[in-house]
Amino acid sequence: MPAFGLAASAGEGRPPVRRAWIAELRATLALAAPLVLTNLAQHGLITADTVMLGRLGAPELAAATLATSLYFILFICGIGLTSAVAPLIAEALGRDRTDSDAVRRLVRAGFWAATLVAIPLMLGLWHTRALLEAIGEPPALAEDAGRYMRALEWAMWPALLFMVLRGTFAALERPSWPLAASLMALPVNIGLAVWLAFEGPGRLGMGLVGVGIATTCAAFFTLLVLVAVILRDRGLRRYRLLHRVWRFDAKRLSALFRLGLPMAGTGLAEAGLFEAAVLGMGLFGAAQLAAHAVAIQIAALCFMVPNGVAQGATVRVGLRHGAHDPQGVRLAGRVALALGFGFMAACASLQLGAPRLLIGLFLDVEAPANAAVMPYAVGFLGFAALFAVADGVQSVALGMLRGLQDTKVPMLIAVGGYWGIGVPAGAALAWGAGLQGYGIWLGFCAGLFVVAILLTARWRRLTALRDRRPGPAGPPAR
Repeated sequence: MPAFGLAASAGEGRPPVRRAWIAELRATLALAAPLVLTNLAQHGLITADTVMLGRLGAPELAAATLATSLYFILFICGIGLTSAVAPLIAEALGRDRTDSDAVRRLVRAGFWAATLVAIPLMLGLWHTRALLEAIGEPPALAEDAGRYMRALEWAMWPALLFMVLRGTFAALERPSWPLAASLMALPVNIGLAVWLAFEGPGRLGMGLVGVGIATTCAAFFTLLVLVAVILRDRGLRRYRLLHRVWRFDAKRLSALFRLGLPMAGTGLAEAGLFEAAVLGMGLFGAAQLAAHAVAIQIAALCFMVPNGVAQGATVRVGLRHGAHDPQGVRLAGRVALALGFGFMAACASLQLGAPRLLIGLFLDVEAPANAAVMPYAVGFLGFAALFAVADGVQSVALGMLRGLQDTKVPMLIAVGGYWGIGVPAGAALAWGAGLQGYGIWLGFCAGLFVVAILLTARWRRLTALRDRRPGPAGPPAR
């Protein structure tokens, strides 16, 4: 594919604007589709762990869920930081497609950032049991969660290194390799977990600790697959991505932290919103909590697509941004936003039109035991339809802005929208107006709509400013 995906094969007889749209659409889909599938594959790893922990028993599942929630809140911060590698590499390649030195140095900075973040996070997670006991969790539950965490936390470092390489491969427009690594990791994870966790002939019967060890091994496996690809793929050898990877580069590490720390803050604000919702929903009883779990799981599966489109948009916009091509920047953003909005609008239609069908994927809708859950699940899924459209737009808009290396203001928008509007509105409606779980979902929708509108307005403002600048674009907005 030619640079930036503007292929002549898009059709010489078509009007230039239409040709550009079709070419950009093809390039975005070619990049985003593997990213979407990678998201789904990694979500599959989490789902597989949940299923196996459930087979061990309810106490094991409860303890592991508690530990996993803590782990992923911190891991999302690390993802936000390491994800800054992709827009920085895309900008460098947009300036000069042959600048292998910049790519290599940014990968090295990403590895250093992942390591510097993983060490303190892992040290803190080592004391999970003491932390949970300090906040009043039952001792037996805290003990099991602590044991599981001491096996799981070792996945933090290789998983963050994998995210660095995943962003690098995306920026190099080679996203299929991380997808292949994630797909190969699924049977590895399941096979190891069955052998380590469960009792039986030739099995070790380690319980939930075995599941944690299997997850850690799968994280190392995906990292090693990408390292092997880097060493053997001829197209990647010229970048020498692992050359002197141990050397410290303060300048590029500083640039990565400047861009990545606000991204980490944005991820933490969003993850914290969902964790707060779970805690609040639990106060309204088991039926509403179970219904919320089903509705949010459906929403999460739908979200994998705009999230992948957003990751692709970061690269496509970043390439154009580095090439000082404001029209190309605008086109890449419009195509990505149309894809994200269109898919989530279709998801919303399905959620409104066939709620019982979707809920039936997670619950037996005919079982008498679920009779109290169904009305809440159907109601929450109706709100999830509104939630879906706003969530898709805000995710893609965030990815577009990251391509412009604009991360500080989007972080403030996210924090203000989620915690300044979403949480207070949800609390007021749930408790003040007596809407209970429905109020929490309305708060979700309010916060997400505000964030989606403000991020889109931010994009329009920045792209308009670039249009008015004479000559090459100015320094990237932070």
